[in-house]
Amino acid sequence: MASFTSFNLAKQLLTSVPKLARSYATPASTKTVKVPLTLYGIEGRYATALFGAASKQQTLEKVETELNKIKTVIDKDSIIRNFLEDPSLSRQVKKTGIQGLLKDGKYTETTKNFFIVLAENGRLGITTKIINSFQSLMTANRGEVPVTIVSVKELDSNILRRLEKSLAKFLDPGQKLIVTNKVNPSILGGLVVEIGNDKTIDLSVSSKLAKLNKLLTDAV
Repeated sequence: MASFTSFNLAKQLLTSVPKLARSYATPASTKTVKVPLTLYGIEGRYATALFGAASKQQTLEKVETELNKIKTVIDKDSIIRNFLEDPSLSRQVKKTGIQGLLKDGKYTETTKNFFIVLAENGRLGITTKIINSFQSLMTANRGEVPVTIVSVKELDSNILRRLEKSLAKFLDPGQKLIVTNKVNPSILGGLVVEIGNDKTIDLSVSSKLAKLNKLLTDAV
């Protein structure tokens, strides 16, 4: 019964997904470097600039690996994280500090120069956000469309495959889905589908209850 309900919700999802899937398609290229995804905000601009620089130097994959390594260090080391985020430290102090941190890591000049620019511009505090944005660019550059399907319990593998197969119909040539099933009992039932970093289809029971409660409250 649960599988049947999940599949019905999957069919509802497929009526909503085409427009969202197309919105994640590769945009037009720039004059110099083909940017696979349009990003916004300060972190988006810096990530796009780094993508362009790394692309010209043919070091995209290497820079991606280095940024992931740096992000792991930041996540694990609170001292380094606090150093990057501390607004009381001068830009020169941060520049000297980041040069020291990258000195012995055998990093590319692209990565080292980029972090020096971040320090000089006072943007080291958003390092993690910039790395996440750069990862989004690299994912799109490989034609990967990340999809997270949230459910109350782990979905049956057959349902997951049918969902993936149906969603794949809306991809552009050369794109491929990277599907992850995430369990979250708080949605109470149904499905929540997250496409990329900013597209969501909420077919959860918790969402429907929230809308019903709002309707009843507004009616009083």
